[in-house]
Amino acid sequence: MTTCTTITSPLGDLLLTGEDTGDGLALASLSMPGQKDVPAVQPGSRQDKEPFADIIRQVEAYFAGELTRFDIPFAPGGTDFQRRVWRALEEIPYGTTTTYGALAERLGLERVRIQALGAAIGANPLLLVRPCHRVIGADGSMRGYAAGVDRKVRLLTHEGALQPTLL
Repeated sequence: MTTCTTITSPLGDLLLTGEDTGDGLALASLSMPGQKDVPAVQPGSRQDKEPFADIIRQVEAYFAGELTRFDIPFAPGGTDFQRRVWRALEEIPYGTTTTYGALAERLGLERVRIQALGAAIGANPLLLVRPCHRVIGADGSMRGYAAGVDRKVRLLTHEGALQPTLL
């Protein structure tokens, strides 16, 4: 059974979908308005905020500056390669960034696989809680983010990895 809910955040409404595991709820996706390839809420999905209570608490604590690492059960998904890349994303510390090249090296991928690495990062269904926003270009540029580069910059600024700009 798929369950979903929407919560408000500083980045806009977040759509959370989860799968019942028998032992509780595993988060299947966290998406934002305007995001590329937003998973559609399936007909028959149950709208219920209660099963997401701990996830919501963690997301709120993150935005309040009180949480730097999520402890959320994730639903399985993706290919073996994508799951390998996603596990590596989860190890990028709060308040830091890494580059696509450095991540490829850490995973033992040849340089010709960086495009596949980028595609796996882009296929991450768990924005924010699986921190794909912490991967940037080698020149420090803000490369793509499914929810928009402006949100990527806001997340990295929130985490202290980027300095706020003065206008």
